[in-house]
Amino acid sequence: MTVEITSHEELRELLGTPTARAANKERTALHELDRQWLAASPFCLIATAGADGTCDVSPKGDPPGFTLVLDDRTIAIPERPGNRRADGYCNILDNPHVGLIHLIPGRTDTLRINGRARLVRDAPYFGDMVVQGHRPVLAIVVEIEQIFYHCAKAFLRSQLWQPETWQPGVLPSRARLVKTVEAPPESLAELKRHYGPRYVESIYT
Repeated sequence: MTVEITSHEELRELLGTPTARAANKERTALHELDRQWLAASPFCLIATAGADGTCDVSPKGDPPGFTLVLDDRTIAIPERPGNRRADGYCNILDNPHVGLIHLIPGRTDTLRINGRARLVRDAPYFGDMVVQGHRPVLAIVVEIEQIFYHCAKAFLRSQLWQPETWQPGVLPSRARLVKTVEAPPESLAELKRHYGPRYVESIYT
C-alpha cells in the first residue's frame, strides 16, 4: 500500500525539525569564501519554474570562475551556443525565481544560491566572460536572496567522485542513444560523426 504525505505536519513528523546550524546557515550576501568557491567552480545547475509551475534544471559549465561576481549580492552566468530550446530562459521571463548549485570536482559539499534572475543580452562585463575569443550569447543575472553550503551526504552516498565506481560504458554512446530514442533522420554513422571530435571543437561556436 502506498502512503502519501499530504501536509507539512506529516512531513515534519516523519523528518523532524532541522538542527539550529542547518536552520540558521542561510545568508543574503557573498562571503569572501563564497567568492573563492565561485572562482574555483566550473559547473552549476540552474533550476527554474514557469508561471504554470512547469520546472526545468539546466547544467552550465565553462572554465573555473565562469560565474562572474558583480557585487556582494549579484552574480552573472554566461550562456554559450546550445540547442536553442531555452526552456529555463523562458521560465525566467515568466517567473524570475531560480535555484543554483555550484560544484567543484572532487568536493562533496556544494554552494547553493537562491534568488531572482533576469536575462541580459549585453553589458560592459561581457568582456570579462569571453572564452576562446567568444562573448556569451546572453547572461543570467541573479540577485541573491539566499546562499549557503550544502552538506556532503548525497555525494558520499553516491560515491560520485570515486573513479572506481564510474561506468560510462554501461549505456550506449550518445549517438546511439539519440538514434534510438529520438529517431532523427540522420543515420547512426552521421550521428557518430556529429558527436565526434568536431562536436568538442565547436562548443563555443
